[in-house]
Amino acid sequence: MAERVKLLGALPSPFVYRVIWALKLKAIPYEFIEEDLSNKSPLLLKIPVFLHGDKPVCESMIIVEYIDEMWPQNPLLPNDPYERALARFWVKFAEDKGSSVWRMFRAKGEELGKTMKETLEMLQNVEEHGLGEKKFFGGDSVGMADIAIGSVVYWLEVIEEVVGEGVIFEAHKFPRLHAWIQNFKQAPVIKENLPDRDWMVTFFKRRREAMAASA
Repeated sequence: MAERVKLLGALPSPFVYRVIWALKLKAIPYEFIEEDLSNKSPLLLKIPVFLHGDKPVCESMIIVEYIDEMWPQNPLLPNDPYERALARFWVKFAEDKGSSVWRMFRAKGEELGKTMKETLEMLQNVEEHGLGEKKFFGGDSVGMADIAIGSVVYWLEVIEEVVGEGVIFEAHKFPRLHAWIQNFKQAPVIKENLPDRDWMVTFFKRRREAMAASA
């Protein structure tokens, strides 16, 4: 009997959606257990917990790698060693530099300007060096790097509206990246498993207002 797969996390966490996308791309049945952040540590917004039988795995991209190794169908990394190394580079880049988006959500004043500048630099790096002429980071289909960067860019489009300090991710400034995010959002499995944008804007506006009120 196959070991049961469970995912614990809070919505609309981008880190939870990374794991959801990986599971859906590989057609793995799972049970989702939504955590109530009002009764739990806010860390759960960042760190989903994946249970495979009685084995827990934490940290979203480590979970995605575990899923890819455990279920080899529809691989999320390219076969070519060099292309695989590139994919891993962009995953790490998203992990290291994507944090500016979440800091932008919490920031105000001078700190907000700083995080917006860092986010702009991150986007410029991906635009100039990430995609080339490829449809997705791994080629013709959604892969691990797309999952990592997709969870940054899709949420950025919401966060910049919530913050209300102007649009960073402009199509004319980032034509490759903009074309890529449209392809990403239209990929059938991703399209069926994206949180509603309007609902996210409302959710994050309330969170930001609550943080301001408690500060």
